[in-house]
Amino acid sequence: MLHADVDGATVAARTAGDASKPALILLHGWPQSSRAFEGVLPQLGADHFVLAFDLPGIGASRGAPPSARKHAIAGLLLDAAEKLGARDILIAGYDVGGMIAYAAARDHAHRIAGAMVMNTVIPGLPPWDDVLADPRIFHFALHALPDLPEVLVAGKQRRYFDFFYDVMAGDKSALTEAARNEYARAYERPEALTAGFDWYRAMADDAVHNASHKRIDTPILYVRGDADGRSPDDYVPALRENGAIDIEGKVIPGGEYVAEEAPAQLIAAIGEFRRTLVRTASR
Repeated sequence: MLHADVDGATVAARTAGDASKPALILLHGWPQSSRAFEGVLPQLGADHFVLAFDLPGIGASRGAPPSARKHAIAGLLLDAAEKLGARDILIAGYDVGGMIAYAAARDHAHRIAGAMVMNTVIPGLPPWDDVLADPRIFHFALHALPDLPEVLVAGKQRRYFDFFYDVMAGDKSALTEAARNEYARAYERPEALTAGFDWYRAMADDAVHNASHKRIDTPILYVRGDADGRSPDDYVPALRENGAIDIEGKVIPGGEYVAEEAPAQLIAAIGEFRRTLVRTASR
């Protein structure tokens, strides 16, 4: 792993390729770590300098970020990537990582070439209110409470996390025992567990921030698995209405955990999106 010290935090990244190539930042969601991308790193490294980060405070990353607001985390991770030599950055993330990728496009547009936002809802933009009202998404409210989630989950990470893997995956067998054990270890430190819950505690502020209309010229690809019955069409129009000028949707088979459930399709989607960015830049 490579490490970068930024704003009092040490951020760790699994890597592939070298810094002479265009950079690809990969961001995991909750409750996972950069281990989710282990299977796709070798192939992606053929064309990219890949940095699959453990989000701040998680896994091999140490120290709390100044804020859990997604635009702040995006800025910190871009600082870390640039410190490690990244250039011509494409940022891709799912779940909370997708919220951060969107924040990079919205609030740090001059620093990236494009953003892939996968399997997530953007706080403050439709269908955000519908998601919050869905009883199957109970954990957004639970995790936003102060202290209580830590009390309930500490020491029981593996069992608690398994519930989400089994419910949200299209193919739960794609999340192996070895991966599940490593994810539990990534959150076993009290400060790591709190860092994960803090993402949810900041979402009300994220929603207010995102709801303000802002033109986004950065190309965005919104990707969604087909396992939960939702379509990119449920998300893309609101993103476009709120300022995303260059945005398209794409369906990839599977559920929440795209790198493990559909690795070949993810690699292909990243490659095609990068080629689109190159063609657009050459015009």
